[in-house]
Amino acid sequence: MRGLVYVYLLTYLGAALSLFYPLIGLFIYIHHALLKPESLWYWSVGARGPGRYSFIVGIGMLVGWGIRGFGDWRLGRSSIVVGMLLAFVTWVGVGYFFAQEPILVKNFLISLLKIALPFLVGITLMEKREHVRWLAWVIVASQGYLALDFNRSYYQGVNRIVLEAYGGFDNNCIAAAMVVGALLAFFLGLAENRWPLKLIAFAVSALMVHTIMFSFSRGGLLGLIAGGIAAFILIPKSFKTTVISILAVLLALRLAGPEVRQRFMTTFVDPEQRDRSARSRVEQWTACLRSIRENPFLGVGANHWPLRSQQMGLPRMHAHSLWLETAAETGVPGLLLLGGFYGLTVYRLRKLVKECHNLDVWSLYMARGVIASLVGFAVAVSFISVVWLEIPYYTVLLGAALLRVHTREWEDRLEPDTVDLREHANEYASV
Repeated sequence: MRGLVYVYLLTYLGAALSLFYPLIGLFIYIHHALLKPESLWYWSVGARGPGRYSFIVGIGMLVGWGIRGFGDWRLGRSSIVVGMLLAFVTWVGVGYFFAQEPILVKNFLISLLKIALPFLVGITLMEKREHVRWLAWVIVASQGYLALDFNRSYYQGVNRIVLEAYGGFDNNCIAAAMVVGALLAFFLGLAENRWPLKLIAFAVSALMVHTIMFSFSRGGLLGLIAGGIAAFILIPKSFKTTVISILAVLLALRLAGPEVRQRFMTTFVDPEQRDRSARSRVEQWTACLRSIRENPFLGVGANHWPLRSQQMGLPRMHAHSLWLETAAETGVPGLLLLGGFYGLTVYRLRKLVKECHNLDVWSLYMARGVIASLVGFAVAVSFISVVWLEIPYYTVLLGAALLRVHTREWEDRLEPDTVDLREHANEYASV
């Protein structure tokens, strides 16, 4: 019952406040999108049927955004990232006119707009570092509460993410989401100055890592390893950060029990010894490559791969790879646009970290956190089909907002020989 009261209060109060403060609506919308209250509290919120909670908040958010003149479109260094997202949405729309089943493309486009429109609201309204900080905590807290609930259920003897499709996502999709969340939470812990906030972020990260372990997703584990390697490379090397990194690795190894390690090692066995899941992945990837060769420009149409897979004599299913499925459905241009959306965010944030010498410590760590999270995500979804996973889009929003907020600092960056090194040393010492 408490969950129902919480969702109703947050939804309707948030929708009203969104008319005057659309950023509040954005944060509540993202919170609902990640938490999926109908699935989380299925016995109370879910029992009442689809409540359209995100829709109600979203309407208030969009109206408030319109009242504010649709935000400030001087996006600075984040412009190209936003451009890639808009171009991808447009390209999917073009495919509608050439698809075998246009209704499938229409459904895909509507779902994509439910993510793209809030993205535009956020990037045009977040003008201060504090706005970015609030977004980081909304993402981490929402994903962390999910991890807490999954862990509670697991220790009570019910592995929800394996036994049921939570919010329409299977165990592999949830693992990919937890990869992004765990790495983001880890860097948020490094970024915050106050120890209570640090401990909360690190604890949430550990819960998400453990969730990845009992999801039994090989793609999720590979993504976590790749993101962890990226994190170690990106973290400034000091005694404190090295100790924290080592402890994080030891904890991750401890959380990976024998069953997890045994399943993960089947990734590298002989083709003849692969299990059914691994064999189906290879079959789907081969079919995707064949389809890409036949339709390299427009593809077979967004949301069409399960249908195309069936037509090629395979089971009606997704392709077990976001990148190959995107290329097969929207053509090579669609893959380049979606890949550019993520890749250019990583590239620009890396340049921000390297070139903007007067950047504050919190922003430095969060820029690195977004990079590591997206690296982990990119590897994980190479083995997973994640059609409507929201967290990577909102993680890109976090990175794009950092680029926008710090455009002035980047353009007016100090040269290395003019930096007050003592000031920066004091800042790092406080982390």
